[in-house]
Amino acid sequence: MSKSFQQPYKIAFAGSPEFAATIFARLQASDFACGLVLTQPDRPQGRGRTLSPNAVKVAANAYGLPILQPTSLREEAVINALTEFSPDVLIVTAYGLLLPQRVLDLPTFGCMNVHASLLPRWRGAAPIERAVMAGDEITGVSIMQMERGLDTGPVYAMESVSIAEYADAGALEHRLALLGGDLIVDVLQQLQDRPTLQPTPQPEAGACYASKLSALDRLIDWRYSAEQIARQIWALSHRMPAITELNGTQIQLLSAVPVDNRSQPESANKPGQQVAGGRKSIIVACGKGLLQIKTLKLARGKGLAMDAAAARNGYPDLFDERSVFATGTTT
Repeated sequence: MSKSFQQPYKIAFAGSPEFAATIFARLQASDFACGLVLTQPDRPQGRGRTLSPNAVKVAANAYGLPILQPTSLREEAVINALTEFSPDVLIVTAYGLLLPQRVLDLPTFGCMNVHASLLPRWRGAAPIERAVMAGDEITGVSIMQMERGLDTGPVYAMESVSIAEYADAGALEHRLALLGGDLIVDVLQQLQDRPTLQPTPQPEAGACYASKLSALDRLIDWRYSAEQIARQIWALSHRMPAITELNGTQIQLLSAVPVDNRSQPESANKPGQQVAGGRKSIIVACGKGLLQIKTLKLARGKGLAMDAAAARNGYPDLFDERSVFATGTTT
């Protein structure tokens, strides 16, 4: 490119949730602070459904930055505001709106995306959760030059992290956000030092898509293996917990682990059947193996998270060996 990437930088940022706010904070603490922020409109939250700002808006307000909250990036007012700002680069991460070609073409050095996977694996909306659910051993962050395709652009840099067994996706998300903040700052520094820096095209081999999470992803099907169900629970616990039903009561499962069942034949219990495990344990038969539920929430009482011992002691009518968890359906 003919223009050099030098101070004073004009950097715009587009993002919405806590993941994006962590990356935004890292940029603001670097030489590449943002001067304009785009984020999703305020949404109703809580029992009172009060309009509330997202994490990026809260962070941007703390810096006194101009904030745009369009419902579409095709709005002329938004295009005009971006054109007037004339960014060198637009950093995008977990924003939630599609960027039309006019926006992609507007920054001098284009639009860069901080994506929470090792591209081309897990392109799309939910790469962290899909990696955990699939049982991947590693994941990471990619800094990608955005183009019209869904996460198909060439990549400036990638860095990997290991996924712990039965990893909490919320903790993994925070690790990746910190890594992503460091990595985007590093790429911008490289671009400053070498304005001719070019990203590497993605291979198509190994490409797969992390589809947006839906209500169906939450439903526990006890016919699956204990390993699969445990990964499902850990993947969803931080945002939209997995759910099941027991004697008409909906239960959110927050953490669980497979347990050794070599002493029992596979056919001893049907999927969803509670298995004797003592007064402090809730153990459920799966299509393959047994699952020990560690923490949960009941749609009863105050709806607070509790461990298995508290659940068994507080609700003995639910947690006995005669009760069977529903498979794949809830009320």
